Amino acid sequence: MNKNTFLLLITAVSALGGLLFGYDTGVINGAQFYLSKHFDLKKKYTCVDRQRSIGKKFMGRNKIRRNTKQNKSYAHKKEVPNAKLAKLKYSLIKELDRYTLLEIQLYTGRHHQIRAQLSAIGCCIKGDLKYGASRSNPDGSIHLHARHLFFEHPVKKIAISIIAPTPKEALWAACES
Repeated sequence: MNKNTFLLLITAVSALGGLLFGYDTGVINGAQFYLSKHFDLKKKYTCVDRQRSIGKKFMGRNKIRRNTKQNKSYAHKKEVPNAKLAKLKYSLIKELDRYTLLEIQLYTGRHHQIRAQLSAIGCCIKGDLKYGASRSNPDGSIHLHARHLFFEHPVKKIAISIIAPTPKEALWAACES
């Protein structure tokens, strides 16, 4: 694939409202890897969390180890065999009666990184049974959204900022109002 194909892939927005770089396919993952290595790709996510007594900001630095049999990752504070460094920062954006809206900025891109690191501090994304939610969402989704993508245009050297609209759903709407 050439650079133009990669740029076309990441600018496409899916019908569900998420940027295509969030889908788990070889082509998209390849595009994401290429962009992150060559174009200083920065990503921000939003998620809806069950309200907990968490701080307004948090910088997470863990070792993440993937369990391929469970298709799950675990965040550890200390060094563990076969674990990779994972860094993220979250900010509390809004508090609702039963939920909080968080903005997450990734500094590394590990398997289920956001889900694992939030779970390790007692936060669980709404609908995310695998990482601690008490029940699933009716449609089986989780309230994690690839919201904002930044990178420098490879030829024009200008900043590109792509914002994906949130899914059309009542809780996401309440978070945006």
